[in-house]
Amino acid sequence: MGEYDLTLRNGLVVNGVDAFEADIGVVDGQIVAIAAHLSPGKRDEDCTGMMVLPGGVDTHVHLDQPAPGAAMCDDFASGTASAAAGGTTTVVCFAWQEKGQSLRKVRDDYLQRAQKGARVDFAFHLAITDPTDSVIHEELPQLIDLGDRSVKVFMTYDGVRLQDREILNVLAQAAKHGALVCVHAEHHELIEWLTEQLINAGLTAPKYHALAKPMAAEREAVGRVVALAEASGGHIQIFHVSGEDSAIEIARAQENGRPVTAETCPHYLVLTAKDLDRPGFEGAKFIFGPPARTEADREALWKYIKDGTIDVISSDHSPFRYNDKNGKMVAGDDAPFNKIPNGIPGLAARLPVFFNEAVSKKRTEITDFVRLISTNPAKRFGLYPQKGTIAVGSDADFVILDPKRKITLTNAMMHHNSDYTPYEGYECVGYPVATYLRGELIFDGQTVTGAPGIGRYLSRKPYLTPRKTSLLDQT
Repeated sequence: MGEYDLTLRNGLVVNGVDAFEADIGVVDGQIVAIAAHLSPGKRDEDCTGMMVLPGGVDTHVHLDQPAPGAAMCDDFASGTASAAAGGTTTVVCFAWQEKGQSLRKVRDDYLQRAQKGARVDFAFHLAITDPTDSVIHEELPQLIDLGDRSVKVFMTYDGVRLQDREILNVLAQAAKHGALVCVHAEHHELIEWLTEQLINAGLTAPKYHALAKPMAAEREAVGRVVALAEASGGHIQIFHVSGEDSAIEIARAQENGRPVTAETCPHYLVLTAKDLDRPGFEGAKFIFGPPARTEADREALWKYIKDGTIDVISSDHSPFRYNDKNGKMVAGDDAPFNKIPNGIPGLAARLPVFFNEAVSKKRTEITDFVRLISTNPAKRFGLYPQKGTIAVGSDADFVILDPKRKITLTNAMMHHNSDYTPYEGYECVGYPVATYLRGELIFDGQTVTGAPGIGRYLSRKPYLTPRKTSLLDQT
């Protein structure tokens, strides 16, 4: 019998700081040895010519979530199948509160559904849309103590957005208990006003979505929530930074010592507003918020990725079906842009698309890629070193990637429930050939082999120091 349950042999092992040839030995789902010429395992896999990376950590994922008038099409089973197919072994998704709901009950319901369906490991952001006194002062501290140490707030969208005063209450309570607040930052009233002007002028096609949600709306909201965090002492992460102006606001905050971090997504590095200008209703496939920007914004984002202003790459997987009355066509196949659900699928595409843009096109080193796709998100959300690295004692989560494999993406490769991918026809060099979760093969390069329910809930221990640096503490 082999000394190890699994041995990965002869691969290029890549972490966020170094890359080296070695074998990896796994026992009981954990890495127990990293060295040259390990003895054979009960399962022995030759990874010659392959890169062995820590499993991807995607910290911005919507699964089994309601949407106003429509329905996201991935539950935990299908969404995490897509994750496995894309080399992602850990997701942080939303426990989504609706008006009038108990946050604790919502989270407990999500936990039950995830435990039945998830094929990868998972944690939760607490999405607060109704910040009542009991939610803020009773339920939120309890849930943080249970290990749900991140919160999501929206500054736009009817029915879910919070007023500034409500955001301050969330930020202050999260700061007190050492939780991170993630922010969708767009100026709601500006977007409403622009939308009204466009609709009244008869400018309703999908391409006008980008005009209704300009960079000015994002830039202003980023600056405002940074000020709110400064006043309340909150730790914040700005989600889905879409272009240069908002990145400049974040960089300025970081230079001034504010605890502000940021992520962006592959669709902002590949798509532009021009993709909304498709024949007929096709542009609806590319409606997400904030929208894709200009080619100049797309290129500028790389500057802020390289200098560390943006240090996480997420998918913002928000999956709707296109040709579906419960999806993008919920208001018909000629609906105005403001009646089309916001969101695109992206879980399976995140890792290969970003690998192609970052490594294959020689914009970054492979170690930078691993930091952005796995190590940094694991650290940011309290999952490191259990996740996000290949090290003795860490979970045996791996993606085996062929860096020379040339492939054209199709929807069938995404393993999700959506009937389209915005990356259809995208050509990339480098693709996952296997994904392992805690030493078990969950994707063999073609088929998702991980069963629903094998994913584990990740309760996060305290990793952020409760802050006492609000403006009130200066009195």
